[in-house]
Amino acid sequence: MAEPARNIPKAAAAQSAREGSAPAERQKSVTREYGEAMFIALVLAVFIRTFFIQAYKIPSGSMEPTLLIGDHILVNKIIYGLRMPDSIFGLEIPGLPYGRYLFNLAPVHRGDVVVFVFPPDRSKDFIKRVIGVAGDTIQVKDGVVWLNGQKMDDPHAHMEASMQDRSPVSPRDNFGPVTVPAGKLFMMGDNRDRSYDSRFWGFVDHNDVEGRATLIYLPWNEEKADNASWVSPILLWFEYVRWNRVGMIVH
Repeated sequence: MAEPARNIPKAAAAQSAREGSAPAERQKSVTREYGEAMFIALVLAVFIRTFFIQAYKIPSGSMEPTLLIGDHILVNKIIYGLRMPDSIFGLEIPGLPYGRYLFNLAPVHRGDVVVFVFPPDRSKDFIKRVIGVAGDTIQVKDGVVWLNGQKMDDPHAHMEASMQDRSPVSPRDNFGPVTVPAGKLFMMGDNRDRSYDSRFWGFVDHNDVEGRATLIYLPWNEEKADNASWVSPILLWFEYVRWNRVGMIVH
């Protein structure tokens, strides 16, 4: 004999419906929390990269032997102050002081290795050493830098050309004298004979300095890797790291 149907109270039915939907609601909540956490992490990463610290890779030998081709470095972007980027995701909102310091924390010193906006092409970043600050008189004689009328104490300079190869008309070898204007900087690469720098294109505005190089975190031997087969750097990556340069402070 069939069991008669039982009447289920409305309150119990509602409770059962809620219990049945709880896992779906919980899953939706977890998904939303995960999405919110990822969004916050992305915003923080962009904020830190824009205003505090950024990674760069050295593409040329103009700063050898201080920085080698393939060195991955960290640049302190807050050390000189808070600088607005040149744009936000490629967009420029009218009224914002793009590419300018909102406030300064420390001056740029002679001898600092800095990343800056390349004056002839503002879409590129360059890295060089500060040779002259505002008021300094810079002259190059036969490849040697003279600062304010005296031969500069220049321990980081690297020369490749011989005296016989020096040209009296090339700005690489003989330049100036010039006096650095207020708010400007004179830059040179440590590899003096292979650097495209202020001798050729002029001064850098202080507002275009994006930060100071601080640390080599991945000294990748890019030249060696480029000459190997494509699979070698993947399987034998440890052979392409200059281990003696890992963690080296940039001076």
